[in-house]
Amino acid sequence: MTQTLILLFHPDLAKSKTNAALQAAARTVAGVQVVDMHARYPGGRVDMHADGEAEARALLEADRIVLQFPIQWYSTPALLKAWQDVVLTRMYYIHAATEGDRLAGTPLMIAATAGNTPDAYGPGGANHFTMEELMAPLKATALRCGLPWHPPHLVFRADRLEPAQLAAAQESYLRALTDFIAATTILDQTAA
Repeated sequence: MTQTLILLFHPDLAKSKTNAALQAAARTVAGVQVVDMHARYPGGRVDMHADGEAEARALLEADRIVLQFPIQWYSTPALLKAWQDVVLTRMYYIHAATEGDRLAGTPLMIAATAGNTPDAYGPGGANHFTMEELMAPLKATALRCGLPWHPPHLVFRADRLEPAQLAAAQESYLRALTDFIAATTILDQTAA
């Protein structure tokens, strides 16, 4: 069975409504491993030497990667950026031949939550930029690293979902994950 690695970057999962529900749903999918990165790095610091090798190994063992997080001030949580700086720098600049080149081809999906409504993200909306524009740095990173970009799974109004809406968000995430797994498994089989 192939492995899907979900790296969850939420600063306070105990207070989360939607990300907590999404990760709980994801844990029910066979072959999915969810890692609470803030529990792993409670001080918010990822060390290139002490942590980089283990993080690189986990990525290399995965058949696909999901980065899950709440969008905060039009960006990723600070720990995700710190993790990228350490792990991707290690893999693509320090150990390119033994790590970065081997990670290339591993599909990547973003699963993000946002506090506003979908129509708020666009030129005429309160946030002025589309989600595609806000995701551009992550997509650029994926392309630079040779990680095939899968369409993101987005949940809006994340802090205001009623129980039925939250359940629907979980179902939608489960569908997105199973579609991602199915699509990337077919890609793996055709490449073999």
